[in-house]
Amino acid sequence: MSNLAIRTVLFSMLGNAVLAGIKFLAGIFGNSYALIADGIESTVDIFSSLLVLMGLRYAERPADENHPYGHGKAEPLITFLVVVFLVVSAVAIAWQAIQNIQTPHSLPEPWTLIVLGAIIIWKESSYQLVMKRAKKIQSSSLKAEAWHHRSDAFTSVAAFLGISVAIFGGEGFEVADDYAALIACVFILYNCYGIFRPALSEVMDEDNYEELTQKIRKIALQVEGVKGTEKCFIRKAGMKYHVDLHATVTGSLSVREGHDIAHALKDRLRRELQELGHVLIHIEPA
Repeated sequence: MSNLAIRTVLFSMLGNAVLAGIKFLAGIFGNSYALIADGIESTVDIFSSLLVLMGLRYAERPADENHPYGHGKAEPLITFLVVVFLVVSAVAIAWQAIQNIQTPHSLPEPWTLIVLGAIIIWKESSYQLVMKRAKKIQSSSLKAEAWHHRSDAFTSVAAFLGISVAIFGGEGFEVADDYAALIACVFILYNCYGIFRPALSEVMDEDNYEELTQKIRKIALQVEGVKGTEKCFIRKAGMKYHVDLHATVTGSLSVREGHDIAHALKDRLRRELQELGHVLIHIEPA
């Protein structure tokens, strides 16, 4: 799983590096600040992808004496840093767009629309690919990486609309390109919340895993000696879910028999649900 995540982040970094160069060149020679703003975001995305890569590698470290539950919490913390990068880039883009609105400049070149059309298709395709892999391995930082691609697509759409208005409106509509950059900033900030909220939920150990809870209860009932389940608490750390489960057994069983049932249940859960990390079984008399 970690190898898949790392390959995905490297794919994002390479794609953003290439696109940043294309956007800067097209923006400079095509007289479009919206494209230059797009290039700034892609450049910031390269550094945020590097943070995600570092976070994934650290989160995969095995448990040790000081971290008995592993290092998975590093992943949402890295996600917070990614959000900070996005907010800073949005503010920088907005500031420069406001400056440009106050300064007369030339109309964008029509061919920049072709460049933007290709970029939009690429970034949305990248979003779909990265999000699919993020959901597969339950990685919050990889989901943030996917939303980077989606926000980049949004800024490119805004740039496309702004440049279109400027080109077809002609003289007097040059600032449409800059207003498009401002609109793109709003989308970026909105996406920041969408990235930040799940990571915060993970750090605060919110239990929002009803589907996984039902799977755990269903599997538990298939283990010989388990009569039912009571409390089931789940918390996520990195790509693993740690579980505290109360299982009911016949009250007249010996301590050793209850112990054996608990181990059988734990082994069964971890065998059938590969995403589970620590599993703590508490035996209750039926």
